[in-house]
Amino acid sequence: MKVLLINAHLSYPGWSEGKLNLAFMGHAKAFFVERGHLVTETFVERGYEPEEEVQKHASADLVILQTPVNWFSAPWIYKKYVDEVFNLGLTTKTLLEGDGRTRQDPTRQYGTGGHMQGKKFMVSATWNAPKETFDNPNSLLYGGKGTADLFLHITSNYKFIGFDILPDFGVFDIFKTPDIPRALEDYSSHLEKHCL
Repeated sequence: MKVLLINAHLSYPGWSEGKLNLAFMGHAKAFFVERGHLVTETFVERGYEPEEEVQKHASADLVILQTPVNWFSAPWIYKKYVDEVFNLGLTTKTLLEGDGRTRQDPTRQYGTGGHMQGKKFMVSATWNAPKETFDNPNSLLYGGKGTADLFLHITSNYKFIGFDILPDFGVFDIFKTPDIPRALEDYSSHLEKHCL
């Protein structure tokens, strides 16, 4: 299996240096390499070539986005990355060809033009929010919504080009009550269950 790991961390010196996201990305890399899988990496903040990223997506069987949640989403550099990479993938017809609809076949639905069928996508995220904030109808902020609801704008991009969406993984309450060793163990279990 070919795995693409994308690190969307954006550094804020003295506040958010990216060590935790690097730890989870490194953990995922070791997990897959130890099992004989080929891993490629992209660190968005370090720069990238859109053409190369299109090819990485086209050849990957599994893509994992490792991201902090900043103001309820991935950092802005990840949106820029998606705009550049996916627009090029549309222009070259590598990742998708149109939105799927045709005048010849009006039954085809919007979002069925992707060429990446059979591939999988997953989000692994670090959160300041506590886990009990999600899937909780009494939560003032999210009103019962889960992490998958908050990532819909990210996962929809991948579904649009044909990827299957795997359950996301989260590390919660990272500033107040972190238990990183336990979270890394849980991440291995999550990868084993959903990605292999």
